[in-house]
Amino acid sequence: MSKYPKIINRTTVAKSKLFHIESMNILFSNGIQREYERLTRSQSSGAVLIVPILDKDTILLIREYSAGVDRYELGLPKGKIDTGEKSLDAANRELKEEIGYGAKKLHHLTSLSLAPSYLEHMIDIVVAQDLYEEKLEGDEPEELEVIPWKLNDIKGLLATGECTEARSIAALYMVREYLL
Repeated sequence: MSKYPKIINRTTVAKSKLFHIESMNILFSNGIQREYERLTRSQSSGAVLIVPILDKDTILLIREYSAGVDRYELGLPKGKIDTGEKSLDAANRELKEEIGYGAKKLHHLTSLSLAPSYLEHMIDIVVAQDLYEEKLEGDEPEELEVIPWKLNDIKGLLATGECTEARSIAALYMVREYLL
């Protein structure tokens, strides 16, 4: 294994409400120097993606508008972790805001990087079980549609063409294995 590269310089290329683009000048142990750009975390303390388990066979998905692909997508509830908030508390809050349920049992399954070559962001995958009805007001511009789906029918979900988000798909497969 090579010696860990040295960051020689970091500069901000651009910054917006959501994004901070950073240029990094990196020196590798073999003497080669490269410049990389990456999106760094904004003021958020991270993010959560939640797999709500309604019963032993059924999970809850949401249908919401996704500006990046300009269409409605089926996926799992998700959101940012507020400053000072714990990951599992954020997961329960997001559940209540997005699907109208809280969870008595929350389990941090894993954390995933989204695109480690250029994105600093990580997301915590949380399994939510023993759901109970409780609605909190969220920040969504419109009511989200909640869709029950059989966890053993991930192929059918993908066949709809409405679920293309890799992190939701990965989480569904991981949770299916976790519950076996």
